[in-house]
Amino acid sequence: MNDKNRLEGTTTVGLTCKDGVVFATEKRATMGNLIAHKVADKIFKIDDHIGTTIAGAVSDAQSLMKYISAEVALFRLRNGKKINVEAAATLTSNILHSSRFHPFFVQTLLGGVDDKGPALYSLDPTGGVVKDLMIATGSGSPMAYGVLEDRYSEDLYVEEGIDVAIRAIKSAMERDAFSGNGVLVATITSEEGFKKLSKEEVDKKIKDIN
Repeated sequence: MNDKNRLEGTTTVGLTCKDGVVFATEKRATMGNLIAHKVADKIFKIDDHIGTTIAGAVSDAQSLMKYISAEVALFRLRNGKKINVEAAATLTSNILHSSRFHPFFVQTLLGGVDDKGPALYSLDPTGGVVKDLMIATGSGSPMAYGVLEDRYSEDLYVEEGIDVAIRAIKSAMERDAFSGNGVLVATITSEEGFKKLSKEEVDKKIKDIN
């Protein structure tokens, strides 16, 4: 994630598991070659059952998250029920596409759990949307994909998916100068909804992996 209007820097990962979705990112925000921030939060709660990650310009990311969160809240208010994950992805795609001539310089992962089960979508700055089982974005994504291709399986449960996602982020941090300064992890399950792991929980996972 960076403060310039370019898709440069950051590594984010999303996985669908048998019982939920796992998101993981690193914490570095860059401004050109400068490490501008070491505590950037790139995982956002949209609703109790939906979350996102962002790679790209900080201001655009923050604005887009506000738009999505507001629209999802309005849907719940008007319809008396939660929006499903596919509809939330479509809504986000519409927001991005409508601004394509003045685009949000972001790449977004949106995922969650609804009556149809876990789902994960990738959205580009002009509103293109692709559903997949595991996705990595940002400058560290080639390294992250190396881990995901080797270790990801549709049969993983969330607890196992957390380990895979952390390994993917750690691999990116080893080789990508725009990724670093620690790991953030969030999970979404039907039982617990959206949950961010504490620093202590993440550190213990990293220690167990090592």
